[in-house]
Amino acid sequence: MSVPPEVETKRPTVSISAGRVRGTASDGIHRFLGIPYAAAPVGPRRFDRPVPHPGWSGVRDADSMGPTAPQAPYRGGLESLLPTVTVEGDEVLNLNIWAPADATGLPVMVWVHGGSLAHGANALPGYDGSTFARDGVVFVAPNYRLASEGFSVLAGAPRNLGLADVLAALRWVRAEIAAFGGDPERVTVFGESAGSILLGALIAHPEAESLCTRAILQSGMPGAVPPARAGRITRLVAKRLGRAATREAFADVPAAELVAAEQAVTAGGNPMTGGPGFALAVGEDPVPVEPFAALLAGAGSGIGLLIGSNAEEYRLWFVPTGLLHRVGPLLFAGARLKFRIGRRILAVYRAERPGASRGELLGTLAGDLLLRLPINRLADARLAREAPTHVYEFGWRSPARDLGAAHAMELPFVFDGLDLPDWRALTGDAPPQRLADEMHAAWVRFAKTGDPGWEPWDVRRPVRVFDAPESSTVLAPREVERAVWR
Repeated sequence: MSVPPEVETKRPTVSISAGRVRGTASDGIHRFLGIPYAAAPVGPRRFDRPVPHPGWSGVRDADSMGPTAPQAPYRGGLESLLPTVTVEGDEVLNLNIWAPADATGLPVMVWVHGGSLAHGANALPGYDGSTFARDGVVFVAPNYRLASEGFSVLAGAPRNLGLADVLAALRWVRAEIAAFGGDPERVTVFGESAGSILLGALIAHPEAESLCTRAILQSGMPGAVPPARAGRITRLVAKRLGRAATREAFADVPAAELVAAEQAVTAGGNPMTGGPGFALAVGEDPVPVEPFAALLAGAGSGIGLLIGSNAEEYRLWFVPTGLLHRVGPLLFAGARLKFRIGRRILAVYRAERPGASRGELLGTLAGDLLLRLPINRLADARLAREAPTHVYEFGWRSPARDLGAAHAMELPFVFDGLDLPDWRALTGDAPPQRLADEMHAAWVRFAKTGDPGWEPWDVRRPVRVFDAPESSTVLAPREVERAVWR
């Protein structure tokens, strides 16, 4: 079907290094979807670092979502809460842009999606950037390679390819975003869960301060493990496929077959209780050193940081699976041993939460150990270097399926997208719009000014707790529990 000439002439067209792209316009916002920022990682480029796109002749339409990285839907009950979008095609290294129609020199926000390094895409309707463009930001959302394609440890192949993709996307933003009205000197990166983990590693990268000025890390702390440990899942996938864990052996495995093998070897695991999963491997670029240790030692101190987590992260995995009510004495003892939770620590948490079940105690302890304690530790380290840091906690308890303040619950509020069907399963039918107004505005304000609207971290340990009917800044929340880990 051809486009009427009067509509065609209104479509915005932009020239970039690879060629010309033509987007769409409505409600004062320009949208450019599926723009490749690197060459398709297929054929000889599979399991290799990203390289610039070879370009195209003429004008390339950027009016629909680009291909998504190969992946399976969520499972174990999460599939009813977290949607999966699949767009077929090879050019998975693409990005979407939303910008005000009259954009010139505006701050830029680059969103890196989460999904345990194995799920997610910029094509999810919940990641629509219109609300950011509406509020004077040029919004960019890249895809990156996932699971085995992005995070295998293979002989003969570079490691951490998914993170290398994110770096390539940010280099693209640095070079090209001015054409869309963005200021390459005012780039805020933000991501959730696995996206936050990737961005934490990026902030520790030597190139970081030339690529972004601020960062928002939501519910994911930077970290990397030795290649032998990161490669455990690769070895399991290789065994499942009956192949060697080498680039040559994996290069001709169809993507769907690779995804099926990943599903088989990761069955039953989750980020809270463990099991095989993908992770960054330390030791070569783009993760030359362990990122969290590098940040504690001062890396990224020139980048403004907004960091936080949700009050009940564990409920995303514990509630839909029924694990919350299945934690018996044996499982609880095993988890205590794994996480090295001593009697004194357990006694304090039990005293502070007298009505908590074993499942709730285990989830809270795991969430603090994996997120809240490292957040405090990083904020303290940055304070010693006078690096600007703001800390938040998302506390609103969703009534939907007793999820409470679970992992990912802040996303509809950050994106001011409470009316989007993608998020309704998480929030229920009547989430507080006032909270979305407040939280979204704080993120935008931070990108524009570096001040989200509450005081930066200091010795009083101020945390902005986002909640309804009203939010508040709390000094040293749950300090008795935090202090017992010393």
